[in-house]
Amino acid sequence: MQHLDKVISLAKQTGFVFAGSEIYGGLANSWDYGPLGSLLKNNIKKAWLQKFVQEQPNNVLLDGSILLNSTVWKASGHLDSFSDPLTENQDTNKRFRADKLIESHNPQLDISGWSYEQMHDYLVKNQVLGTSNWTPIRPFNMLFKTHQGVILENSKPLYLRPETAQGIFIQFKNILKTTRKKLPFGVCQIGKVFRNEVTPGNFIFRTCEFEQMELEFFCQPGTEAHWFNHWKNLMYDFLITLGMNPQNLTFKDHKKENLSHYSQQTCDILFKFPWGFDELWGIASRTNFDLKTHQQHSKKDLTYFDETTKQKILPYVIEPSLGIERLFFAFLINNYHEESTSNETRQILTFHPFLAPYKVAVLPLIKKTHSAKAQEIHQYLAKHFDVCYDETQSIGKRYRRQDMIGTPFCLTVDDQTLTHNTVTLRNRDTAQQQTFLLAEAKKYIQEKIILK
Repeated sequence: MQHLDKVISLAKQTGFVFAGSEIYGGLANSWDYGPLGSLLKNNIKKAWLQKFVQEQPNNVLLDGSILLNSTVWKASGHLDSFSDPLTENQDTNKRFRADKLIESHNPQLDISGWSYEQMHDYLVKNQVLGTSNWTPIRPFNMLFKTHQGVILENSKPLYLRPETAQGIFIQFKNILKTTRKKLPFGVCQIGKVFRNEVTPGNFIFRTCEFEQMELEFFCQPGTEAHWFNHWKNLMYDFLITLGMNPQNLTFKDHKKENLSHYSQQTCDILFKFPWGFDELWGIASRTNFDLKTHQQHSKKDLTYFDETTKQKILPYVIEPSLGIERLFFAFLINNYHEESTSNETRQILTFHPFLAPYKVAVLPLIKKTHSAKAQEIHQYLAKHFDVCYDETQSIGKRYRRQDMIGTPFCLTVDDQTLTHNTVTLRNRDTAQQQTFLLAEAKKYIQEKIILK
């Protein structure tokens, strides 16, 4: 886990991630995203929007509310079945998610479909964590409950949304009417969701508050297998295009007995985290479960009129669902490298240039002589992409700082810049340097940071 410790240390040290509420002692599994982390998250969103909305003529975007009518969650099944298996160690009075506890104890064991009784028996017989003193397992609902109203006694219960999907389903007819879309088409959404997880942890891997990027793709019944494979392949291609090492990725199909109540088929893309392969991105074939249940509970017509068959149908849905923070974490792990020399260890984040928080760092070779021109160049380039400026310490140390935060290019301003308007451009991954006219350097950087 040494690699994990180094990645977490770098993330905190450089301003990718800060502990939440730190000056007040913190809040368990609460994280804030600093100047670099905010830029990286935004670039992940931009990449997803480009590949799943902009380049997809059949897909549109929605920005739904975090707070919804509570009946939405009754209809979707979340009020009754959105739960984790909770157990408590009576020696320590600490609570755990039973399935994750067993998987951690024996990673080779497949507990898909295990009952609560089977999980409890395993914990007791195998003395997990060195004790057999475990309480019977019970379901723990993960919805965050709040209230709407001035007087608590007369207020209405509300829930912070645990997923963005339901906001799409309940707006299906409005989207259909205003966009005049025909099947197949998709609705994409990015937004905050909240889950009162039993045992969140592993840095930002599992937290109570995170951002989801979800696509609900509506299609004709009978075509769902085709679209499932289509989006599954696009998900994988998206990750590879952004520089993910194929050796760090694998697929895992869910067994029938382990499927969610709404799914007829689910597959996860797993990423090789330092503790082993774990879920990164899921895709589910949700049938027409959601539209059907919302139609029943709302008493509103949510059907689609098929002009070919002249019949009303409830479309089937394919859902790729991804947490931004988990992908953020995976990119940090995937792109962290070290290069050792006789004098030092060079830390590098080899982000795809599109993802890099800053595309170029402008560095005056000598502060007193070159800083005025360097600041002028910074302002010029900042109109086109994200740029940072650094004039303190030696040029070598400044290069290392930019390597450490993943900046793909460093642009050095020297005497030749003042006399001939040329700059030196250094490549992060090769450390090689090239001389360009300023306008050529800008064009070169723009070509390299495009997401193709």
